[in-house]
Formats: sequence, C-alpha cells, structure tokens
Amino acid sequence: MKATVFAVALAVVAGWQPASVPAARAQLVIVVDGLRPDYIDAIRMPRLARLAARGIVFNAHHSVFPTVTRLNGASFVTGTYPEDHGLLGNTVFVPSVDPRRGLDTGRRENLERIAGAEGRLLTAPTLSEILKGAGKTMMALGSGTTGAVFVLNDRVASGGIIHPDYARPIELQQQIAARFGSAPPSGTPNGAQHRRVVDAYLQLVLDTYQPDLTWIWLNDPDATAHAHGMSAAATRESLTIVDTEIGRIEDSLRASGRLDRTNLIVTSDHGFSKHTGALRLGALAEPFARPLPDGSPDIVVAEGAIYLRGAADEGRRAALVSALQRHPAVGAIFTRPKPAGGFEGSVPGTLSFDVARWNHPRSGDVLVSANWTDEADAAGIKGQTAQIGVAGHGTSSPYDIHNTLIAAGPDFRERASSEVPTSNVDLAPTLLRLLGLPVPQTMTGRVIEEGLKSGPLPASIAVTHETHIVSTADGSYQLTARISIARGKRYLDATEVMRK
Repeated sequence: MKATVFAVALAVVAGWQPASVPAARAQLVIVVDGLRPDYIDAIRMPRLARLAARGIVFNAHHSVFPTVTRLNGASFVTGTYPEDHGLLGNTVFVPSVDPRRGLDTGRRENLERIAGAEGRLLTAPTLSEILKGAGKTMMALGSGTTGAVFVLNDRVASGGIIHPDYARPIELQQQIAARFGSAPPSGTPNGAQHRRVVDAYLQLVLDTYQPDLTWIWLNDPDATAHAHGMSAAATRESLTIVDTEIGRIEDSLRASGRLDRTNLIVTSDHGFSKHTGALRLGALAEPFARPLPDGSPDIVVAEGAIYLRGAADEGRRAALVSALQRHPAVGAIFTRPKPAGGFEGSVPGTLSFDVARWNHPRSGDVLVSANWTDEADAAGIKGQTAQIGVAGHGTSSPYDIHNTLIAAGPDFRERASSEVPTSNVDLAPTLLRLLGLPVPQTMTGRVIEEGLKSGPLPASIAVTHETHIVSTADGSYQLTARISIARGKRYLDATEVMRK
C-alpha cells in the first residue's frame, strides 16, 4: 500500500468535523483470548453472562482466518484482513529480517525487527494513527505475550502500551514501575498478570490518561487451555479469574459514575479446539525442499504457510499440493489467485487466497489449514483439529472461526441478540462511528449498525449464504468453502474436506 493512501486516509480524519458531536463517551474493548461463546454461562462466567443479558450478543461473530492471535489483533485495529494489514500469522516469514526461518510474533522484539526492516509492521492505517489525527487517544493494556498487546498500538501514535514486562512510552514504563512495583511472573492461569493489568487501568489510566478508546487484552483462557486442554480444571479456573476481572472493571466504572458513559465490548480473537497432533506440516513439505547455495533448504514453513524461496517452480508447487491433498490430516488448502480471479486457486482443488483474504505481498505460496471434526472432548465440548499440541486454534474449522462478541453501553441495544454475521474486522469501523469519526476507505470491515440503538433491527438485515466447491481432477479431494453475506460483506464461516 502506498504512503499516499495513508496520508489521505489520516488527513481525511484530521480535517473532518462531524455535523453533530455525540456526548463524550469512552470506548472499552476487553479481548478475552481464546474465549469460545459456549464457555459463557451463569456458572463459569456469571458476570459476563449478566453483561450479555443487559446488552447485545452477536451469535454469528467471526474470527479472521488464519484464526490466530496477532493476525486478529492487527485486524482489530486496522479494520482490515491480512490482505491489507500484512501480519499473516502468529509465525511469519519476512526475508528482509531472516531469510531462513519464521519469526514468532509473540515476541515484541520480532515485531520491532519487522517494522525496522519493512518500514511498517502493519501495512494499513491503525486506529491509533487515526485517533491521533483527530486529537483523540488510545491505550492498549495486556497480559500474556509481549507481542499481542504491541500489535494493538505498535507505533504508539497516540496514548500508550502497558504490559507486565514493559510500557511505552518510556515515561509510562517508569510510572508503572513506581506505582505497581515489579511485574508478577506469568502462569496458567495467569491471574496475577491479569490483576496487574486491570489495576493499571483502574488506578492509573482512567484518571490520569482518560483515553477515548482502551483495549484490555487478557490472555486466558487461551494460554491455560493450550497447556492443559479446554475442559481441564485449570482452564475452568482461568475462566473464573477472567470473569472476576470483568466484574471488577464493571463495578469500578459504576462506582465512579463512568459506566453509563462507557460502551463496553467483550470479544475474543478466535475460538478453540482439541488437537490430535496428526498434522506435521514441516515434515510433509521437507521432501520437496532443495538446498540453496548457502546450504539452507529453499522451503520455509511458517505455521500453516509454505514459502518456496528459490525461483518460481509451478510444477514442484503443484506436486507439493497434491501430496498435501492426499494426507488425511490436511484440511483446506489455499493458493494464489488465478489471473482471472474466482474462488479456485491457481493449483486445481485449492481455494484462492482471496477467499481467506490473505493475498498480500508477504504471502507464501501455499496456505494450509489442519483438518477438523465435530468430535467432542471428555466434557462434551465439540471441535477437534489435527494440529500439534493439547488444544488450540488457527484452522478454518467453525469451532476456531466462531468466536465471542458482546456489547453493552449507552449506544448499544439492550437485552438483544443478533444472528447477522460480524467479524473482528468490523470492530474498528464501529469504534470510529461511536467516537464520531468517519471510517476511512482503507477499512474493509463495516460498522455494526444493527447492534446500535440508532441502527436497523437485526431481524431487518438480509443474510445470504453461499457454498463454493473445488476439487482435484479425479475427485479424490473435494474442498468446500461456506460463506455468509450481510450488508455487502462476505464472511468465511468454515471449510470442509471430503476424500475418496
């Protein structure tokens, strides 16, 4: 994306004056990492269940695929898909930083290295930049990895970042250390770090900084479920801990007279599934690698993305894809679009990157999702994928794509629910609307009008569904994409694979 696009987008916001400015209201978004909608009930998460009952619940909310944390964090703050913002996964391959291997985006230092080498980490304007141009501020607080909260405000264009291990700008880091002392270690559950983050918001940010928009990212139940499983006692405990922090925030806002002036949104970055460990993508790709002059293999596997580093070799790419299509642990496969476009990718039997909204100059040659089933774990929680580890996310399974969105506050509908599809890319445009600011054309998400008191009723919004099927010439591998459409926007619901 050219620099002039950023300049125009930000200048529009900086120079725009609304016809009527709404009463000053704060926007608070709490991201509960890995929170499946079916985790929320009156037993496990009573405070969040009560918040949902007084506000509006979006029952058809979508994570952005690949359904991983930092990619979705980038979509939250740019209102775009990875095709525009360029942060393509939790592990990414950026040859200008490291030409041999992928980079873990959970580490802030790696994100800073990408920004240094590429000029920008995110190749789309961010909320922080837009708010700065409008004279408004945004704070991002978070527990867990240093990278997750950094993505929300990577350029610190306005406001700042607070994490147990660091803060930006430096003077804020000094202020945090002086007031709260040394950071507690992380854990599973991560209750001590969650408390510190919420304390920083309630005891410092609210009064001293008074931001127009605040993000609070709590890394449970994700971290605990990764380690112990979705139904483990530790994971149930992590839900209780997070719910308690949400309740503490709500109670403090009410006691200070701020609750009636705060739009409170609770969402998650993705869903979650049990893992079988059957898919080892690196091992499947390894036989197709060739040594480069420096001795390193010319294939890099970064999470589900496969990069062929040498000269273009369509025959080898097709052979690799064919091998993947035969492996039962492999689910959906995506490749670059055909010149004429369409849903099928450039390799027969694959979906186009455009279906996943993943077609960026930083994209690889092949994008792979693990296969999935409806199988339930011991506690009856459905959703299983072939990925490595105990449990996690990242696939185009409906259990990974379907995630949480709840909103309550003066601008949102009360005691309501919506079946209209929404996505994590829709939060940024909606937040700009709530702040009385225009939505720049760089954002491909939409304002969630039907969730607002001033908008149309959810039941009045037409929703249509499409099914697109691609297959190999012999029909041995058939791949289906299921898509919902609302208000002119397309949402990937899931993919399904059939083999014979």
